[in-house]
Amino acid sequence: MGKEEKEQQEAFSLEKAFEQLEETIEQLEQEDVSLEKSFEIYQAGMKLLKKCNESIDRVEKQVLVLQEDGTTYELS
Repeated sequence: MGKEEKEQQEAFSLEKAFEQLEETIEQLEQEDVSLEKSFEIYQAGMKLLKKCNESIDRVEKQVLVLQEDGTTYELS
């Protein structure tokens, strides 16, 4: 992973992304939005959702599970 890609991942916040997704939904629910604009909003939302899923997948791979005997193993 390159330095630039790592910086982008650090700058990406799931909380902010979820807020943006909420805004996207609100925009799509507006009645005065044209079909073309709706499609643009939808595409942007799907790209953001993909980034969220990738971020969640990365975190899940790093989660350690604590066993009863006190040992841990990486959840995969």
